[in-house]
Amino acid sequence: MTTYGTGSRILVTGGAGLVGSHLVDALLAKDCAVTAVDNFSTGSRGNLADHPRLTVVEADVTEGLPVGDAPFDAVLHFACPASPVDFATLPIEILRVDSVGTFHALDRALADGARFLMASTSEVYGDPLVHPQPESYWGNVNPIGIRSCYDEAKRFSEAAVAAYHRHKGLDAAIVRIFNTYGPRMRHDDGRVIPSFISQALAGEPLTVHGDGSQTRSLCYVDDLVRGLVLLLESGEYGPVNLGTEYELTVREMAETILRLTGSSSTIEYVDRPSDDPERRRPDLTAARELLGYEPQVHYEAGLKTTIDHFASEGR
Repeated sequence: MTTYGTGSRILVTGGAGLVGSHLVDALLAKDCAVTAVDNFSTGSRGNLADHPRLTVVEADVTEGLPVGDAPFDAVLHFACPASPVDFATLPIEILRVDSVGTFHALDRALADGARFLMASTSEVYGDPLVHPQPESYWGNVNPIGIRSCYDEAKRFSEAAVAAYHRHKGLDAAIVRIFNTYGPRMRHDDGRVIPSFISQALAGEPLTVHGDGSQTRSLCYVDDLVRGLVLLLESGEYGPVNLGTEYELTVREMAETILRLTGSSSTIEYVDRPSDDPERRRPDLTAARELLGYEPQVHYEAGLKTTIDHFASEGR
């Protein structure tokens, strides 16, 4: 087990995104020196505070990592557009960042003798035939569907990490992230929470796909980041699921957000997109046993904070 803190140098790709920026904040709070790399295609420079121990590098990780020669103690690869709207508009970019970009990050970690943490996703399970989803489940993914650019890219990244771990001895870890939400989400990113909050605050109908009976398990970003730091410092390889077991139907999410916002918006049912997973909930046994991880933020508390954030931005 390694504790990262004062004197630790950590590289975070995708550091301006939702998860990346909150992770950067957590590492700075531990007195680490952090370099955040992002091309700001989906992340925002405004998500990163000005801080004397934070270096922000605007770069596309598929073109390399222009971060100097001083070695890093850990490389955290979180760069990748991750929203449904991105699957339709940035499919090639997603495939490149989780292939070429992953190799650049892996090579830097290997050269530096750094610990490597790969941000994978629950999407590797596809539309699961096993519920809840344990890490041993191989998934049910359409390799040529509209979501395949993301699903299969993350599966490829996992394979690349596994190869470097087995054949090059890289100290590596894989985390599979489930349905994370919180402040700094893009209001137009197409995921249910920012979509519903934005619509409710604007007095617009909340657009629920299908009949809304499909489920997701909501994880507030602070819970996820705690788990990420635990995995980083544990020395475990994984893969490890991180998320919560608050499994709600999409319809229940819409109704909860209407109640919490006090909005007079209605619910409007629209066609469901192809390959939309029916059920999604992590099996957290490994996270509990290996990391001592336990979610702490109830979904309603997290939603209230997220709603307040969106309202403060006039959304």
